[in-house]
Amino acid sequence: MVINGPQPFSTARLDALPLEAGYAREMAAVLLDPALHAYTGGTPEDEDALRARYERQSAGSPDPAELWWNWVLRVRGEGHLVGYVQATVRGPRAEVAWVVGTGWQGRGYAKEAAKGLVTHLVGGGHVRTVVAHIHPGHAASGAVASAAGLSPTEEREDGEVRWRVEVPGL
Repeated sequence: MVINGPQPFSTARLDALPLEAGYAREMAAVLLDPALHAYTGGTPEDEDALRARYERQSAGSPDPAELWWNWVLRVRGEGHLVGYVQATVRGPRAEVAWVVGTGWQGRGYAKEAAKGLVTHLVGGGHVRTVVAHIHPGHAASGAVASAAGLSPTEEREDGEVRWRVEVPGL
């Protein structure tokens, strides 16, 4: 059975909470650093723009065959948000991404969150393939993907390396 909405999950230090527009104010501050966009393009969004995007994302994909699952990451012991993870699920395949604000980088949160996300997706019994697209120059994101069990492939999409993990039949 596939669940249409994202379900919360936890790791040792993080709670992954389903995205809501109400997180826009705090997340705008978390995502404020333009350096977060060095490999993906774009610029930081203000609270209003982020709230509008969160409302669209929370409403879900207009394609019923595609699920948009987004979570904010809260540090359990401290109670504040530090980033997000997301998955676009189509059948047994999920494309994932993660972002941790620069003020919280270097603490292992991205690796922990990405590993927790892959475990959560595969543990649900439906997802068998997890893919991430990573800029070839973004060593930190490659290390996160590797920690989550993904391996680089020879495939490229829009100049990014496709990383993948396949889980044998469930």
